[in-house]
Formats: sequence, C-alpha cells, structure tokens
Amino acid sequence: MIFYNNIKDYEDPKRKYEEDVLVLDETDDVYKLILHNDDIHTFDYVIDALISVCKHDLEQAEQCTMLVHYKGKCTVKTGSLDLLKPMHEKLISLTLTSEIV
Repeated sequence: MIFYNNIKDYEDPKRKYEEDVLVLDETDDVYKLILHNDDIHTFDYVIDALISVCKHDLEQAEQCTMLVHYKGKCTVKTGSLDLLKPMHEKLISLTLTSEIV
C-alpha cells in the first residue's frame, strides 16, 4: 500500500492519461496519403517511387504495391498535412495517382 504525505503527492493516473489524450486529439490532425491503382506503371516503378518518396523499406513498398494492385488503393503514409503534401506532389510528378484525406 502506498501512503502519501501530502495530497499533492497523489496523482490519479487515469486522469493524467485522459488529459494527454485530449491534448493529442486537439492538436494532432492525422491525414492519410493514399496511392491509387493504374494500368500504366510497373510494380518496380511503384516500389521504387515509394522507397524514394515515402522512405519505405523494400518490404513495406512491396506490400503497399500489392495492396494497390489488388485492392485499388492503399494508405502509404500517415501524418500531418505539412509532411504529406510534398510526398503527394512528388508522387503526382512521377505520374502516380495519389490523394490526401
């Protein structure tokens, strides 16, 4: 059993957690960079683009490419709009189809 000498020494962990979650919800907008399938580019081209633009490792890029091929689209990166916008623009410049949601 823990005894506290002063009420200030006691902090309710549940309350602290709830406060942290509220702060994250208010300040951290999470966006998704979604890559769409097309009938133009090869698997290798898309894999190389994801490694170069999104900083994926080979395995992650291959998995995303397979998901794009079979499902029609895949979230390739999540984060702030400031992080994703340059990646989106680079993918577009490589003639890939992407969007930020």
